[in-house]
Amino acid sequence: MARKNLIEISSSPSARLEPAPPRDNRPIAGFVPQTRNPAPVGGITKTLGNITEKVERANDLERQLAKGQIVVEIEPGLIDASFVEDRLEIDPVQLNELVEQIREHGQQVPILVRPHPQTKGRYQVAYGHRRLAAVKRLGINVRAVVRELTDDQLVVSQGQENSARTNLSYVERALFALRLEQRGFTRDIIMAALGVDKAALSKMLIVTRQVPITLITAIGAAPEIGRRRWLELGERLESVEPDLILAELSADNSRELSSDERFHRALALASKRPAAPKAPAPKGQISGVPVQFKKTASSATFVFDNKAAPGFDQFVQERLEGLFAEFKQNKGA
Repeated sequence: MARKNLIEISSSPSARLEPAPPRDNRPIAGFVPQTRNPAPVGGITKTLGNITEKVERANDLERQLAKGQIVVEIEPGLIDASFVEDRLEIDPVQLNELVEQIREHGQQVPILVRPHPQTKGRYQVAYGHRRLAAVKRLGINVRAVVRELTDDQLVVSQGQENSARTNLSYVERALFALRLEQRGFTRDIIMAALGVDKAALSKMLIVTRQVPITLITAIGAAPEIGRRRWLELGERLESVEPDLILAELSADNSRELSSDERFHRALALASKRPAAPKAPAPKGQISGVPVQFKKTASSATFVFDNKAAPGFDQFVQERLEGLFAEFKQNKGA
């Protein structure tokens, strides 16, 4: 009977499903995980994990910003222009078109800035001055890439972007080269910034030395005028006073001309040949009178050209007495 009961108990479903209470709460040979209270320790671990993740994200963001891989939005008032000007002027018509384009479609291409080398919390533009001016008009933040740049890197980025986008005229590029040279940048850096070789750079600098900067400024960017015409103007100015052309371009009737038209006006003025001086009268010829005068140590002779002025000799002869009397009177006085 006892054996029967034992078998019944052993085969009972409830007995098979109910686990035997463990003798000890330690795992056996590592196969049974130790039961732990997850509340306090797990919460701290999770919090530390979140903090670590945020720090890693912040460090990654800083690394990407340093490499210029992140586009951020910056208040335009915190951004200063490049330390080297590359434009004579921003065309107001083109600027208005850019404003409307950004208003309608947003700023598609970010500008490039660097942290300002002298002022903490401010930035300095490498390229994108027109886009910056446009968003200032709209009163919105500017989309920008922030990158640590040396002066050399900034001017190379500035020049290459302008060359790629063909935003600068020939004379603006020439002035940019001159300003870089005046600031002590090497020819290699200037050539890299403008994407030109040594010969092309030399011609740019020749233009800025032949044509006074004041005259270039008065003419303006002249976007349709290339190297050959600027060199021609420089050569013509060698025999003309530039101040006269500058005064002409500053007159009221020239202010409404476009920049290209002002260039053509300056070239026309420089191309005018000065009036040839009157040739001196041949030796012995009295200027404006058809009479030759021959003089020796003891005598003087007038020879009248009767073909050029018939009867003039008789006219003078009839007045000789009066002329002589006048001569004596003046000599006696």
